[in-house]
Amino acid sequence: MQPNPLVLVAGLLAAVAASTGGARAQDAFSLDDPAAHPLDSLKLNGFSPTIEQPAHANSPVKTVRLEAKLSDEGMPMKYGLSWRIFSPIPGPDGKLPMLASSEGGSTSFELPTGDYFVHVAFGRAGATKKLRVSTSEDPPTQVLVLDAGGMVLNAVSGSDMRIPPDELTFAIYASEAKDDGERGLIMDNVRPNQIVRLNAGTYHVVSDYGAVNATIRADIKIEAGRLTQAVIQHRAAKITLKLVSQTGGEAIADTAWSILTASGDSVAESVGAFPVVVLAEGNYTAVARHKNNIYQRDFKVEAGRNQDVEVLLAK
Repeated sequence: MQPNPLVLVAGLLAAVAASTGGARAQDAFSLDDPAAHPLDSLKLNGFSPTIEQPAHANSPVKTVRLEAKLSDEGMPMKYGLSWRIFSPIPGPDGKLPMLASSEGGSTSFELPTGDYFVHVAFGRAGATKKLRVSTSEDPPTQVLVLDAGGMVLNAVSGSDMRIPPDELTFAIYASEAKDDGERGLIMDNVRPNQIVRLNAGTYHVVSDYGAVNATIRADIKIEAGRLTQAVIQHRAAKITLKLVSQTGGEAIADTAWSILTASGDSVAESVGAFPVVVLAEGNYTAVARHKNNIYQRDFKVEAGRNQDVEVLLAK
């Protein structure tokens, strides 16, 4: 029976807030890239607000205070937020014009009376709210609940062999496939130990170890207010190929290599004295070409067991 490829450890940020103060509940999310929230991904022009007329420049100005929380029970966030104020009336390009912006934590805007859309982003997580500013009084503080958490990805080979970070990449996809059978890509080139902020939900994660065929997929659930640390378990190993005149001998240069699966499909090619390749567990054949001669050897890859594969010159 193949082991489960995923091990999860989730830390509840609400518990941190209760013991150390609400402002620090988001500290675990602070390593993410704060610029990872492109405006063209917000799709705010998909709203169809009911509005009689736009706000006029000479309308009374009111102070609008805004704050955001990770979850309903959370405390207002102190940093890492990107606020955007949009007009509800699309511009000539069909998009909602951005009227104002702010970075940091809780903020306030001076806005003429009228209707607006307020969007707050926290990494890849975001929330939008329609706001009406009236002439009667300053509106109450507007609280947006992001319903967001975070994800940290890493991987091991076999049961517990840590994979060097520069040999790993992750991609995060939507959990549900579209009509064409493809999943929507949310973020690619995610590095190990990088904190990614996401709206609560289930995501499909693809992990690549090396550049050949060591790929693992797993569904990971993100909960509001939680930082989920996921360790993907690869069933693969690193193989070093050598063409030698005798067992344990010096690797022979100017050798061209091909690696074939048990069914005869080529999965990797290289040239060199001792190329290194990461392969998913299974049975393979190493084919070495040197001075118009061909040598080969069958070998087996076991998860987490890095090894040298020596191909002997025929005598």
